[in-house]
Amino acid sequence: MAKSSRNLSILLAALLMAPSIPLAAARKRAPRAQAGQGTPTPAPRIPAPQVEGELPLAAKGAIVIDAMTGETLYERNADEPQFPASTTKIMTALLVIEAGDLDREVEATIDDSKVGESSLELKPGQRFTRRQMLYGLMLKSANDVAHALGRDNAGSIEAFALKMNQRARELGATSTHFVNPNGLHDLAHYTTPRDLARIARAAMQQPLFRQIVSTRDYDWVVDNESHPLRNHNRLLERYPGCIGVKTGYTYPSQQVLVSAASRDHREVIAVVMHTDKPGIWDDSALLLDYGFEHHAGVAGETTSPEPQPAH
Repeated sequence: MAKSSRNLSILLAALLMAPSIPLAAARKRAPRAQAGQGTPTPAPRIPAPQVEGELPLAAKGAIVIDAMTGETLYERNADEPQFPASTTKIMTALLVIEAGDLDREVEATIDDSKVGESSLELKPGQRFTRRQMLYGLMLKSANDVAHALGRDNAGSIEAFALKMNQRARELGATSTHFVNPNGLHDLAHYTTPRDLARIARAAMQQPLFRQIVSTRDYDWVVDNESHPLRNHNRLLERYPGCIGVKTGYTYPSQQVLVSAASRDHREVIAVVMHTDKPGIWDDSALLLDYGFEHHAGVAGETTSPEPQPAH
């Protein structure tokens, strides 16, 4: 009887253990995903459920305004500070254009040539007009060119940053603080979607600025050699009526885009901040569409900035 009980206990233990054996074996056999070798493809981006009336944007902050009146047509976290990256160059270009004398030459210095990342590889002693440099600034998004223009305009980068902040305050961009003319990352360098839209609106009042940011291709000539520049703003090709303005990216800022479009005697400006690679284009197109479809929204400023003629 004792022997029969012992056999029964062994049989029950075997039955209880049986289901766990294949699971353990499966865990052991399952290969680890290797980078670049069968790594699972990320799931498609699916926007979170939206509150009624909200747009399905990937951007953390966004706004679209009427360029003529400054009226806000749609916003999301429009007053939350974000890093602007190279959209900073909108303000840099605005100050340079407002200063005028655009055919005056700027001589590159060794400090200009040391500014890295996106650049036109300026060499000390090279000379370009301010007008030429503005195309390099806005199409190539050249950080060395931004440094040269800021230094030329104010005498030093620190002095130019002061001018940037003063002009921002004049435009009502009171939640903005700049420390450089190119947008290279700095914790003290930030703005908001609303402020960036205000700055872009003022810049778009300048005929030369409008011409530059709507230009798709430009020949950058160095020592009689032509180097074609291509505008980074793909909406110029993808979105009917797009007329500018500027892309931006750093790892902390993620994708940033200020865009403008004109249609049926109306003009709207959209800003997306801290979005992803599809979002930089998709979010912006959604906002521009929304802007053209809506004439009234959240109350905004209604006074258009007076353009300063460029000389």
